[in-house]
Amino acid sequence: MSTIAIIGAGPGVGRAVARRFGREGFAVALISRSQDKVDALAAELTGDGVTARGYAADVLDADALAAALAAASADLGPVSVLQYSPLPARHYLRPVTETPAADILEAVRFSVLGPVAAVNAVLPGMRQAGAGTLVFVNGGTSVRPRAGYAGTSIGFAGESAYVQMLHDALAPDGIRVAQLVIPGAIQADDPERGLDAVAERIWGLHTTPGEFREFLSPLD
Repeated sequence: MSTIAIIGAGPGVGRAVARRFGREGFAVALISRSQDKVDALAAELTGDGVTARGYAADVLDADALAAALAAASADLGPVSVLQYSPLPARHYLRPVTETPAADILEAVRFSVLGPVAAVNAVLPGMRQAGAGTLVFVNGGTSVRPRAGYAGTSIGFAGESAYVQMLHDALAPDGIRVAQLVIPGAIQADDPERGLDAVAERIWGLHTTPGEFREFLSPLD
């Protein structure tokens, strides 16, 4: 059984992606800060017929994140798809002139060092298998910085650069690397911008080779 690890799993995109991949026979590792929340989500998915388990880890703690991914691989099988999509903290969304250096540093740890730790944890297994998919989900500030959102504008820009480099470096190894940019808010049940639409797009990123970056909808 193939395994997808969803970092930042929750009742929105995480649950929708878990169900989409679960329909294809994937086991699902749900990773978030709260063990209670991922356990509840895992129980819900199990009731839907999806093999799922929850693991607690904060993306700001590289060791905890690596340990969670190692445990998921041991319990469910090697991670063949990694999705990095935790929601940024509110203090990453402040104006640039009102954002202290400590918050910028934390945003970089969240958006750059977190992905590096996650990728380093699963990459050896993907290389051994000669296949795998790494998907990163970001907002519009990843490609167009905004003065009112300093933390994500800086952190997401670094993440975008990392993803593009990974895409180029890992293509010869048969490992797919992709970034999905979601401008604005997800529109619940909207057929083009809803949760199921996001999940379907992420499934497509896994199954269909392409450029490293795709947009859920045009960037205004």
